[in-house]
Amino acid sequence: MAALTESAIHQALDWAYDKAVNGVPGLDSAVELAAEYAKQDGTLHDQANALIRWQIAKCATSGFVTGLGGLMTLPVAIPANITSVLYVQVRMIAAIAHLGGHDIKDDRVKTLVYTALCGNAALPVLKEIGVKVGTKVTQKMIQNISKEVIISINKAVGFRLLTKFGSTGVINLGKAIPLVGGIVGGTVDGVATNTIGNVARDLFIAQQIA
Repeated sequence: MAALTESAIHQALDWAYDKAVNGVPGLDSAVELAAEYAKQDGTLHDQANALIRWQIAKCATSGFVTGLGGLMTLPVAIPANITSVLYVQVRMIAAIAHLGGHDIKDDRVKTLVYTALCGNAALPVLKEIGVKVGTKVTQKMIQNISKEVIISINKAVGFRLLTKFGSTGVINLGKAIPLVGGIVGGTVDGVATNTIGNVARDLFIAQQIA
């Protein structure tokens, strides 16, 4: 297997985002997923939390992630397990962003969705680029993101994800996400997905006090 590169990571991200936003046969798009949880009682935070819990429970079932490969044509250069995990998590983040009232077809929002994949490192990544984020992403902040900033953020995210997944892809992936071999094959690490979901919720949805 060829070593992963930042370019390959970005190819996988763009593929995952396209499938998450536009949908694929048999799977809800991010908008459809968000709409399902928007019907529930409670605040947007409650709805996002329910979505995150469902995502973890669904993706923890053996074979769910590996089964995605049978439904979709995966980018050839990327290991199927990495791409499938990115799809699952990108769709969850994009659904949360949509719940928060953001336009997920906006390239600036897409970049922020990618940033949320960095988990607890998301805000430090934005800070390093010079993007000021308070407790939540605002429309004004999004509008101030230039093409140059998008490029800088995407590059930083690609580097972080490349480090996370390891330069040899599948071989090192098991250290971060237990997808390879054994009884856990075909599952997503619930802890990592929960962290990413919580970061996305706090990034895209204003804290609401009952």
